[in-house]
Amino acid sequence: MAVVIRLARAGAKKRPYYHVVATDSRNPRDGKFIEAIGAYDPNLDPPKISFNRDRLDYWLKVGARPSETVADLIKRSAKAEAAAAKA
Repeated sequence: MAVVIRLARAGAKKRPYYHVVATDSRNPRDGKFIEAIGAYDPNLDPPKISFNRDRLDYWLKVGARPSETVADLIKRSAKAEAAAAKA
């Protein structure tokens, strides 16, 4: 079973909201998932990105691969946390 960390879409039409989930790569985008580990709301300015860091680190440690979009969100979240820590 190949576990991936990807976005699952929620929200209304033209008002997307995404859950960051760990799931089997064979499952559909909005289908069954193993665990919800974060959220992404692109409707806000700046977009809101939140992760349960402990669970995200766990899934990455056991070999789950993030999708390209989730990898970018992880990097952006880390930069925002570093900037907040300096301020």
